[in-house]
Amino acid sequence: MIKLSQSFFLGVLSLFLTFSAAAQKRRMEYLDRGTIAISQGAGKVYLGWRMLGTDPDDITFNIYRSTGGAKAVKLNVTPISSSTNYLDSGVDSTKSNAYYVKAVLKGKETETGEVFTLPAHAAVRQYLSIPLKTLDGYTPNDASVGDLDGDGEYEIILHQTARGIDTPSPGISGIPVFQAYKLDGTLLWQISLGKNIREGAHYTQFIVIDMDGDGISEFACKTADGTIDGKGKVIGDSTKDWRNLTVPPRNTLYGKILDGPEYFTVFSGRTGEALATTDYIPNRYPLNGWGGHGGHGGNDSTGNRVDRMVAGAAYLDGKLPSVLMCRGYYGRSVIAAWDYRNGKLTSRWVFDSKDADNPYSGQGNHGLSIADVDNDGKDEVIYGSMVVDDNGKGLFTTGLRHGDALHVSDFDLSRPGLEVFGVHEIEDATKGPGAALYDARTGEILWSGHQNQDVGRGVAANIDPENPGGEMWFAGSNGVLNMKGEKIGPQPSSVNFLVWWDGDLTRELLNGNGIDKYKVGRIFTATGASSNNGSKSTPALSADILGDWREEVILRSTDNKELRIYTTTIPTNHKMYTLMHNPQYRMAIAWQNVAYNQPPHPNFYIGEDMKKSSETSY
Repeated sequence: MIKLSQSFFLGVLSLFLTFSAAAQKRRMEYLDRGTIAISQGAGKVYLGWRMLGTDPDDITFNIYRSTGGAKAVKLNVTPISSSTNYLDSGVDSTKSNAYYVKAVLKGKETETGEVFTLPAHAAVRQYLSIPLKTLDGYTPNDASVGDLDGDGEYEIILHQTARGIDTPSPGISGIPVFQAYKLDGTLLWQISLGKNIREGAHYTQFIVIDMDGDGISEFACKTADGTIDGKGKVIGDSTKDWRNLTVPPRNTLYGKILDGPEYFTVFSGRTGEALATTDYIPNRYPLNGWGGHGGHGGNDSTGNRVDRMVAGAAYLDGKLPSVLMCRGYYGRSVIAAWDYRNGKLTSRWVFDSKDADNPYSGQGNHGLSIADVDNDGKDEVIYGSMVVDDNGKGLFTTGLRHGDALHVSDFDLSRPGLEVFGVHEIEDATKGPGAALYDARTGEILWSGHQNQDVGRGVAANIDPENPGGEMWFAGSNGVLNMKGEKIGPQPSSVNFLVWWDGDLTRELLNGNGIDKYKVGRIFTATGASSNNGSKSTPALSADILGDWREEVILRSTDNKELRIYTTTIPTNHKMYTLMHNPQYRMAIAWQNVAYNQPPHPNFYIGEDMKKSSETSY
């Protein structure tokens, strides 16, 4: 195994900052130091904080602690240069302990980071608790994060779900509700989408991102008659009920919403107030124009394929994020890009694959990914087996058809640029690979396997330090494969989510409420917490939202009364900037909650065999 020096990892920081002239126009999100302190008992406290994307290579840090309100004392003898975490020992836990970080540049302390206070007799637990305003019959589900008040700290936007129904099934769903919380549990606002938005994984997509660059994230989603914003204002006509209640309950159309207006709304992150509302693009008609390859084979008029929605955010102009609202993937696929600038909501472009004569039809996915595949500083939309350019024109299609899982990053170190790994459904007696890897810039198929076999789950990541680059595995792969498709190890314990958790540079396996390390086994269990979305066993969110570059896992408590933000307390000697200042990773957090939730990836490889910054570009 190659041992890499501190200077190497600082070089990786400069890699992040080395964008093209166009890419440097991207508005970087303002963040504070994200300091966190976790009591470990026996007078020990783990501390973590952020290295920002704007920090210079030679930045170091001093740590201060105030016990019981006394004058703060510096804990480290020399400035900390090798990591952004610290283990404090000999702490008097019978008193409150307040911690803060000061950056050091050229021997001088600069700004003072925010204060994180552990109360006296702080509980020994590896999570922050966010008490929730509970709703009868509701369960905390997917979440996202954004700075809703401009202070550099993330707030949490939570989807509270009642009865969810899949698109093929009849029935009356619960009403989707969204809540915004500060990390101390303060409820900022609540939005009800109303009875004319059906609850379920394929309907209620939401995006949280700062669309206009004012430092406050907006909340954007599909709305309808009767949606109530965070200030109690109704969108559309509150008297309308577009649910189909005229047929018997067992009829396939019962409870579905196949008529009435559909809207797209941008809400204020600060107040939940509706800022702008327009007609949703595309509308649902014709109902039978969305199924099979190009909208023909395997079709229906019963609200199944027409109500397959996904969403995302992307730097389409290289400066500010646009929100993408999408419909369809089995046949016709439509992607509508929206800008919110200077208080106005405008359509940037609409991509429409239309019908079977278009090679982009039938190539979608139960999700999407966003990446700058051609290195021009503007993002492309990886929509399963096809890529749409930043200008809304099709860049290429692989013809591999739609699938359930998608991963985009630099997995293959022998090739420049990004690769896309995905698994594919083989429906309607079609032929093709159940899993494949392709070049994100050209669409060249680099590897394919499991021919003519339907594969529902698949993952790509660096989990094995003995193999150069990343690995891939999927349901039925019977082992881990390298990027050439060669089996190099046993099957991992799960085919689901990922998390950087321990002290090394390989990624761990996140499944349900447990974290496993490949070839090692369980390294952490979130006792008393539960995952979401049934057998998919996904977190409310997993992202680098606090502390150092490693990721937090947000889960609901099993009694649904709180959200828990779990964070690692394992020291590491690897120093890297926060992943949230990597544009691809940040966009991935915005789309993580969409449809079949997938883990985020940055646009560069992380591992012991990382290339030097002089050899890597993106």
